[in-house]
Amino acid sequence: MSDYFKHEHLANFGKVSEASPELGVKFFEYYRAVFADGALTEREKCLIALAVAHTVQCAYCIEAYTKEYMAKGADLEQMTEALHVAVAIRGGASLVHGMQMKEHAKKAGM
Repeated sequence: MSDYFKHEHLANFGKVSEASPELGVKFFEYYRAVFADGALTEREKCLIALAVAHTVQCAYCIEAYTKEYMAKGADLEQMTEALHVAVAIRGGASLVHGMQMKEHAKKAGM
């Protein structure tokens, strides 16, 4: 894992689109617009991003949004509660897919 996750990757995220600058500009414009205040505040969006980061298991996003949310005044209790929401959704999604398992087993004559 140490060869996979490198802190400098996160620091250099803005350079990811050097080979396709036009698409990079579009993505980062979209990204900034998504996280701007709207019906939800930047702080609320940051907490959502932190929970989603755990769900998709993006170590880079977990690091970035933990730091970002803390900079916006968050505390560990809020972040931990958001983590548990992500865990509950991911766990529930796994369980509900068990219905597919039951259906396949039923078709196989179990």
